[in-house]
Amino acid sequence: MASPDQTSTADPSVRQPPRNPGHVLAAHAVDAMAEKKAKDITVIDLRDVSNMADFFVIGTGESDLQVRAIANGVIDRIEEECDEQPWKREGLDHARWAVVDYVDLVVHVFLPSRRDHYRIERLWGEADRAEVPEDGDVSDVELLQELLNQSPEEEE
Repeated sequence: MASPDQTSTADPSVRQPPRNPGHVLAAHAVDAMAEKKAKDITVIDLRDVSNMADFFVIGTGESDLQVRAIANGVIDRIEEECDEQPWKREGLDHARWAVVDYVDLVVHVFLPSRRDHYRIERLWGEADRAEVPEDGDVSDVELLQELLNQSPEEEE
């Protein structure tokens, strides 16, 4: 599978461990994407099926400008709310498929044609997933709500 535009902004040798759990970052990503009117927002829980990341949050933008705005909205929100910077970000220059990687969370924002072509959700068919309803937000994502409502002791 081809990767998105290779315009990484981070040096892999200085990977910082995330300060926030993946589900907290995913919740903020869902809300940021919803605020920017992303379509077909999907949360995939990878914790039991892969060690690549804990969660993917995937969304669709209707234009390259919207794809870029959605990805930047996620970056801005997570920086403001969680004091986290992405480990890597790719594809923002051409904005057909943008990837924002926070280690435990990977955000994918596609143009509709790219999302249809790559169909990355099918690669994780065995993983739990939740689709955010149109005009929904993180409060509509039961699998994240369960984790957000746990005490820190229960998470470990």
